[in-house]
Amino acid sequence: MMHPEQIEQLILAGMACEHLTIEGDGQHFQAVVVSREFEGKNRVQRQQRVYQTLQEKLDSGELHALSFKTLTPEEWSAQHG
Repeated sequence: MMHPEQIEQLILAGMACEHLTIEGDGQHFQAVVVSREFEGKNRVQRQQRVYQTLQEKLDSGELHALSFKTLTPEEWSAQHG
């Protein structure tokens, strides 16, 4: 079973984030990932980028249920004024 902190560490090790939150119960996780890397990318490309950071855990089945929002810093600012 994974913990939110472990997922956070994996994402941060694989990409630069301006903001990152992970919540979950050990089985299902929700994340908000804010990164400049998402600028100019569509939703699918953004999700693929996050999945790259977690691929090993996804392939092993250790992590299997993750939903997330991917935002640029500008989109994040617009939502959180």
